[in-house]
Amino acid sequence: MTETIRIAIVDDHPMVAEGIEAILESYDDIEVVATLSSGQDIIDKAPALDPDVILLDLNMPGIGGLSTTEILLERRPDTRILILSMHDSPEYISSALGHGAMGYVLKDVPTEEIKRAIDAVSKGERYLCTGAQGSLAPDIREGRVQLTNREQTILLQLAQGKSNKQVALALDISVRTVETHRKNIKRKLGISSTAGLTRYAMEHGVLQGTGVSL
Repeated sequence: MTETIRIAIVDDHPMVAEGIEAILESYDDIEVVATLSSGQDIIDKAPALDPDVILLDLNMPGIGGLSTTEILLERRPDTRILILSMHDSPEYISSALGHGAMGYVLKDVPTEEIKRAIDAVSKGERYLCTGAQGSLAPDIREGRVQLTNREQTILLQLAQGKSNKQVALALDISVRTVETHRKNIKRKLGISSTAGLTRYAMEHGVLQGTGVSL
């Protein structure tokens, strides 16, 4: 039996959100748990809704899509964010990926592509629609820039030999959140041990600065 993917749609244009909801509800393996109109709405309601994937517009009043993505992933690192936007500029796309979005799809893509994107990000795979891929530099398009800003910060802390508890105290987050980020970093980089993370950090100059050169 196929697992149901729980979806929350966040867009301040009701017609857009309702249209996407109608499309997605035609799939047996998708359940739309909410259509919301602001970043603050999904930040407040995500714990109760428990979505697997959040379809998120970038330009919304109040808290924008980038800040919303960062806050959601800080609190719920396992949530997958799929940006659904009208903007195909490299700056928008690379910023969204840098803030932790797993996918970026333009609003004018066919229904089938939105479904493919949801399937991909729900499995932890990155997805860029064709229009978004064409706008990006090859290194970003091919996935060589993989870690979010927060993951880069945590990798730096771990590379300095700090424990999960010490990292949590330093960044004012929970130990569980650090553990989840650590797991995601290992998965993204294909590294299974802490020693491997430290070696990676040394080879990529993490210990010489505050960022990660990927």
